[in-house]
Amino acid sequence: MKYITCFALAVAAAFFLGAQSAPRKSAVDRSKVVDLSYTYDQNTLYWPTSPPFSWKKDAWGKSAAGYWYSSATLTTSEHGGTHLDSPIHFGEGKWTTAEIPLSRLIGPADVIDVSAACARNRDYLVQLSDIQTWEKAHARIGEGDIVLIRTGWGKHWPNAKAYLGSDKRGTTDGLSFPGVGLEAARALVNRKISGLGIDTASIDFGKSQEYQTHRVLNGANIYALENIANLDKLPSQGATLIALPMKIGGGSGGPTRVIAVFSGS
Repeated sequence: MKYITCFALAVAAAFFLGAQSAPRKSAVDRSKVVDLSYTYDQNTLYWPTSPPFSWKKDAWGKSAAGYWYSSATLTTSEHGGTHLDSPIHFGEGKWTTAEIPLSRLIGPADVIDVSAACARNRDYLVQLSDIQTWEKAHARIGEGDIVLIRTGWGKHWPNAKAYLGSDKRGTTDGLSFPGVGLEAARALVNRKISGLGIDTASIDFGKSQEYQTHRVLNGANIYALENIANLDKLPSQGATLIALPMKIGGGSGGPTRVIAVFSGS
């Protein structure tokens, strides 16, 4: 997997040198780091049939002994906010969240921008031709790459009506947003990518009833990243993506902190 070994060695070396003669800058300090995750709070968008995010303060202030103490309880679906769909989500017998190898969660990021098409059609499906056009301009998507689809939908977050097409809870009727078409999904499976991310609520478009893109990718042990933020801040190629979901045993997904690291000021 290109970039990963060199990047990992650089980070390890930087930490070792820092321990020997602090202060030293790490490889990450010399790179540009972009947060691709939304904050979890009362405004976080969830799938309409999932319970919303809940966070409650249990203790928040001075203790009886006089020192500060804070603690809270959160309740969340696996599939809300910036999150990962593990392969078992739509792939029987495939990896759960905790089983996905770390090597699959770190990889070269290929950003395919279809925002112009999505601005004209909010139900746009990414086509095989979109992938081929990107490859002609850059390079063939490689084994182990993490493909990110930029639809431009982040501009609507966290307005549920604009982002999802409907703000009704408890039903998927009326959902309308871009996704990835079946032919494109099959092409990505053939390229043996590690994961597919998108800046909408699902890799399947909002009007999908059969979730074919999930089934094809998850069935090939490929995970999805959904509700990705800030894709407009990434280069088309050259960034390393790091996606670390909550390590839920048996999980079909989970909240995920997603970042991208690349050379730049």
